[in-house]
Amino acid sequence: MTASQIEAYLENFLAAHPSHRGKPYIAEPFGDNPVLADELGNLVLSGRKSATCSAVWEYQAEDESFPQVGTLWLVLDGQNQPLCVVETVEVTFCAFNEVDEDFARAEGEDDLSLESWREGHKRFFTRTLAEIGREFSEEMPLVCERFRVVYK
Repeated sequence: MTASQIEAYLENFLAAHPSHRGKPYIAEPFGDNPVLADELGNLVLSGRKSATCSAVWEYQAEDESFPQVGTLWLVLDGQNQPLCVVETVEVTFCAFNEVDEDFARAEGEDDLSLESWREGHKRFFTRTLAEIGREFSEEMPLVCERFRVVYK
């Protein structure tokens, strides 16, 4: 999908929801590969996934601002096609080992348990942090977001 096609999808959303006009937004898939993007995007569409987290170190390495309440996210699938728009409703920071069962369940993955969340996210962060020269740590800082679907 081209940038102009993403802009057109966003314009359709804003035409239907003009109160969101002017809010900052991002357009990207969840995860780090097309299969994971499709899987996680479908969890969002089904209503099972209403939260996500990222390593603070990744934002720092890419010199990006942290998400803020009210930020819109045009969720893309594994082929960069729009699935929906979500709005960030909460942003918190904590260490990996401080994530609780409620947040793990809100992420909507696997069997919704904290144990499976930790296993899956340890694998994910081990893989993705290597790209920025960092290593997974139980104490690593995370930015945790909760969101709601506002358009699909």
